[in-house]
Amino acid sequence: MKINIKRFNKELSSNAQLDEFNVRKTNLLQALIEIKKEIDQTLTFRCGCRSGVCGSCAVRVNGIEKLACKTNLNENDFIKPINNSNILKDLVVDVSHETLLISKLNLTIDANIESIQVSQEDVKNIDLQSNCILCNSCYSSCPVYEVNKEFLGPFALTRALRYVNDKKLVNKATIVDSIQTNGIWDCTLCSACTLVCPQGIDPKADIMQLQNISVQNGYSNPYTQNFDFNSFGDDFGGFNPNGF
Repeated sequence: MKINIKRFNKELSSNAQLDEFNVRKTNLLQALIEIKKEIDQTLTFRCGCRSGVCGSCAVRVNGIEKLACKTNLNENDFIKPINNSNILKDLVVDVSHETLLISKLNLTIDANIESIQVSQEDVKNIDLQSNCILCNSCYSSCPVYEVNKEFLGPFALTRALRYVNDKKLVNKATIVDSIQTNGIWDCTLCSACTLVCPQGIDPKADIMQLQNISVQNGYSNPYTQNFDFNSFGDDFGGFNPNGF
């Protein structure tokens, strides 16, 4: 089976190159290991658990974010590193900035624990968001993060909701306040992050929930605050609901 891999090594060239390999393995991660062991030892990629838990092997296959360890290959598949991060070498990217974004959210329960009883329903309420494996697939697919690297982004905002919904957290105001700028109101709600999440998390729905929580706490969308819906001059604000 032939697969194509987009490679980059700044020590050799400032330009990326496309290499074609013949592999026997039908699993992408196994094929990458096969290439490194038997064909080209310089091929560089990340992997850890090999079972879809660590998130370190995320790449793009034919333009879609995938975990290499969970991806079955087809003839002439095109493998690239994930988007919106600096490429270190071949399929390895620098994810330090995305990780740094989480630190801006003041996510901690250590100083705010209250003696309350936590039920299984309470645990279930934060379980899905707790399953994020930080694979960065959502950031790779995000059109907002592509043009604004200060945008907090899908997994940081999903993590924020996990803590806001945590019954053990008493003071949630600091978290809600920290997601107003370059956060929930900047998301276009396009669902790109939801479609590629290997854990089945829905960051779009999480962000919408955070928007509702923010409104309940007195915040509003800054992009619509000064919009005059009556400026169009007629009863329908310039819009004909009948489409003519």
